[in-house]
Amino acid sequence: MAAAVADNPVDVVIDYLWGRPTEALIAAISRRGLTQAAPRVRLVEVGDSAGPTITLPAQVLRSSGLEVSGSGAGTIPLEAIMAALPQFLDRAASGELRIGVEQVPLAEVETAWQHGQHGRRLVLVPQAGCC
Repeated sequence: MAAAVADNPVDVVIDYLWGRPTEALIAAISRRGLTQAAPRVRLVEVGDSAGPTITLPAQVLRSSGLEVSGSGAGTIPLEAIMAALPQFLDRAASGELRIGVEQVPLAEVETAWQHGQHGRRLVLVPQAGCC
């Protein structure tokens, strides 16, 4: 992972995994000698499918630009979400909310990732019989 981060500077990580994968990521982005595109790396935790806890060495926070925050359930009061939901659903039903997507077979993920989506979201589609 450290080589991938060294070759492709990281500004923001949206982390759905937590646990050991996040520990590996933190180790990679906090290694001395790596140059980041920004003076800090923002790690936004939104899920914990790989585990509910991590070990975070204090030295990482003192010697890197790592910023850790969370997003998801609990970051916005439930009342605010419920109040906004009817408006969101009305806009979605009217077609006002659109997200440009590019569907790519899962087997072609590496090529698609390197190609870029030019403002569109990459949607990986499993091939028939794969899962």
